[in-house]
Amino acid sequence: MTGSVASTRWGPVQLKLTMSGGTITKVTVLEQPSGNPKDTEINAQALPILIKETEQTGNAKIDMVSGATVTSTGYTQSLQSALDQA
Repeated sequence: MTGSVASTRWGPVQLKLTMSGGTITKVTVLEQPSGNPKDTEINAQALPILIKETEQTGNAKIDMVSGATVTSTGYTQSLQSALDQA
């Protein structure tokens, strides 16, 4: 399932999910904010944490990453959009 693009103030976030039996098994980031070096730095730290937590829980019940609120919000919006399609 591919989630819709979540437009954040720093740029778009879009995810693709692989699911098995109603459980998320893999998350692929298709788009992420990358307009400046700070975006790249924040996303390099935050996205692996968000992906790992999503894949470990197998659902959307994940915590935001401190210092990456905008990316975390966009991530969860696209994640929920993909789950709504499932």
